[in-house]
Amino acid sequence: MSTKNVYSFGNKTAEGDGKMRDLLGGKGANLAEMNLIGIPVPPGFTITTEMCNEYYRIGQDAVVQLIKPEVEAAMKQVEDAVAGPKFGDNTNPLLVSVRSGARASMPGMMDTILNLGLNDAAVETLAAKSGNPRFAWDSYRRFVQMYGDVVLGMKPVSKEDEDPFEVIIHKAKHDKGIVNDTDLTTEDLRELVVKFKAAVKENTGKDFPTDPWEQLWGAVMAVFDSWMNERAILYRKLNKIPAEWGTAVNVQAMVFGNMGNNSATGVAFTRDASTGEDLFNGEYLINAQGEDVVAGIRTPQQITIEGSRRWAALQNISEDVRKEQYPSLEEAMPAAYAELNEIQQKLENHSADMQDIEFTIQDGKLWLLQTRNGKRTGAAMVRIANEMLKEGMIDEKTALLRIEPQKLDELLHPIFDPKAVKSAKVMAKGLPASPGAATGRIVFFADDAEEWAEKREKVILVRIETSPEDLRGMHVAQGILTARGGMTSHAAVVARGMGKCCVSGAGEIKIDYKARTITMRGTTYNEGDWISLNGSTGDVYDGKVNTKDAEVSGDFAEIMTLADKYTKMDVRTNADTPNDARVARGFGAKGIGLCRTEHMFFEGVRIKAMREMILSKDEAGRREALKKLLPMQRGDFEGIFEAMDGFGVTIRLLDPPLHEFVPHQLATQKELATEMGLTLDEVVAACNSLEEFNPMLGHRGCRLGNTYPEITEMQARAIIEAALNVQEKGIDVHPEIMVPLVGVIEELKLQAQIINETAEKVFAERGKRIAYKIGTMIEVPRAAVTAGKIAEVAEFFSFGTNDLTQMTFGYSRDDAGKFLKVYQDLGILKNDPFEVLDQEGVGGLMRQAVAGGRATKPELKVGICGEHGGEPSSVEFCHTLGMNYVSCSPFRVPIARIAAAQAAVR
Repeated sequence: MSTKNVYSFGNKTAEGDGKMRDLLGGKGANLAEMNLIGIPVPPGFTITTEMCNEYYRIGQDAVVQLIKPEVEAAMKQVEDAVAGPKFGDNTNPLLVSVRSGARASMPGMMDTILNLGLNDAAVETLAAKSGNPRFAWDSYRRFVQMYGDVVLGMKPVSKEDEDPFEVIIHKAKHDKGIVNDTDLTTEDLRELVVKFKAAVKENTGKDFPTDPWEQLWGAVMAVFDSWMNERAILYRKLNKIPAEWGTAVNVQAMVFGNMGNNSATGVAFTRDASTGEDLFNGEYLINAQGEDVVAGIRTPQQITIEGSRRWAALQNISEDVRKEQYPSLEEAMPAAYAELNEIQQKLENHSADMQDIEFTIQDGKLWLLQTRNGKRTGAAMVRIANEMLKEGMIDEKTALLRIEPQKLDELLHPIFDPKAVKSAKVMAKGLPASPGAATGRIVFFADDAEEWAEKREKVILVRIETSPEDLRGMHVAQGILTARGGMTSHAAVVARGMGKCCVSGAGEIKIDYKARTITMRGTTYNEGDWISLNGSTGDVYDGKVNTKDAEVSGDFAEIMTLADKYTKMDVRTNADTPNDARVARGFGAKGIGLCRTEHMFFEGVRIKAMREMILSKDEAGRREALKKLLPMQRGDFEGIFEAMDGFGVTIRLLDPPLHEFVPHQLATQKELATEMGLTLDEVVAACNSLEEFNPMLGHRGCRLGNTYPEITEMQARAIIEAALNVQEKGIDVHPEIMVPLVGVIEELKLQAQIINETAEKVFAERGKRIAYKIGTMIEVPRAAVTAGKIAEVAEFFSFGTNDLTQMTFGYSRDDAGKFLKVYQDLGILKNDPFEVLDQEGVGGLMRQAVAGGRATKPELKVGICGEHGGEPSSVEFCHTLGMNYVSCSPFRVPIARIAAAQAAVR
């Protein structure tokens, strides 16, 4: 821990600098840096982030004693900088603001107090010295309200109730017949302060504190407390900000935007945060303080003339009315605007990034209160990085590192119109399993989804959970909503592969299949009713919500090309159909890392042939059924090979247990019995015989292929024949046959023998040969531990991290949602291991497997095909292991490409 806990800044000097974000937080580091480059910043000091952690470790009293001498000394430096006013001196009071400041920007998540240091005596002095009593009492009213809310806990009783202070203000305005706070007179404000303090006494049993030092310590501790408030915790989870980072506390001399019509406050951006356009823009209010701009109490005005005209056009306001009622800062305060415009360019040039600026104009003088790298949309992110690269502000590596891989989702999926979302009613919330926006009519079963889709109806498939049998319905649906399942559940994985919007694990919804209803927050919806899904937030909306196509500009393609220049690891895709393969190739995939053959068996006549094979009484019957499946599989493989001309295609042999392919509903079982010439009892008995206590650990994967070798023979023949067929068309084919669920080398040896013998038969029949590889999926811990042995047979490894995570932790990925959130809240787990790769445990097995495999075969090709292949931190880990490729669903390919390039750059 640092021996210095408080860092001062002011008058263009600072004890810290912009590189000290970890210790001073983003705001404190940037305030120091602005001082050092000559920007006008009110003097102040920063209490370090370490003290936040100490606050939670040793408690309030101990922390106050620890930092009190440094805080008092720092306050003296502020007093010297402002030359005259003293903190705690009612005859010449120095007022301060107290703000949070974590190292990562968390706008609006923590607490702020302005005008601290006022009391009944100080406010009279401020009124007299400023010559503006209304300003003084407005500042006092604001202070009592903010301090009462943040420090004294004057909160609404419930979320339906209004803030107790706002109740008082609304009554005062109603009694006076006025609308805006600015219309309140000095006497009105005096009365509000009295009523506010009385409300504090009534609700807390304590008088409002009058000692500025007591006020200050209360505010500092309240900011520390706000690090652990509900919204801050949620924000950190969503943005993967560690709780142990803590927040700094920034104390600054107040400057006042509410001193009259020659004062103002505002927020500005050096570029458009929505589009990325190189356009200075922002909003301000005359005679206001900072919170007024974002609170929506008054309509803010635009910073620039150009911005003001654009805004007026959207509002259908004439130019004459705009100039009269909504002038820009450029028009209303030209001198202050000119200085602000010069400073914003200086800040952007200095930081080489788009800046989000807070400023105050006090009696015509401009002050900067904050600058930070501005939050931006995915489209803006890509454009700004690309344009700054072209402008020479940043180099290629910096441009790549500026891209947040996950935000590329915004460029790849349809999104809701932001205006429509604001008025949409949220009916439920689940996991944002697959991004995008979907609006459709509720259906509950896959066949109904198909039937409705054939009539050109847009549908949302609503299921308690999905299975492979729902694939057809998922394919035609606009989106999928499930009550159960996590980020790697069947619904989530398949939806991402399809590029479908999906909200999974919405545990609050109640689905009644018999009644064909879904109940959400007390409202029951019937089949055919309209709902909308936001796969980027997990929100479920009532009715239709308008969408708009995501805009992908040339900047996106240029950034992707730049990523390819630096990456050392290829990005493949998980694709089961030719269309998926073409989509992924369009996004830059260099091959297929996982083609799941079982997904090819669920349509129409295919599922019938599959069921015929499963229910056959002997090998001869199975082979007859497999003959029907052979041309179907071969055709699918031909389409996939064509789509991936020149790149490797890894095809996984049949993996799931057979019970997933048989019907479980009596009506369907009757149909099957009739088709196969069997009795219903025979079909029911056969289906029941396939049931297992733990099918994920049962008769599946290579165990199926070794007990029913004819299945492996059929699939191997389909692959080799398809490869030869497309080779004859001049297509460059690289088939890779992957054996799933191997745990013992003998399993792989037997499967390899079947594959090789089948291939030789095909070569003899056709009189032609083609090169192919045989490898395995490392998803059983034993395989990872014995990888050196397995590499004696395998020509490549592909890590199936979904199952490897499941077996390593002993968590069922379909059931773990019941406790994983609690585990994260308790700090037992930092992340959902099915979403973010566990680099210590699962990663340790992977490291051991790579080392063991390459000790046997130095040139062994190694990749990953689990869902982690599209998660940026997991991709970076794969880079550190020296993998040849990662593979992910088509719509995550650009994300993985950027993550792989960033890993190489770092």
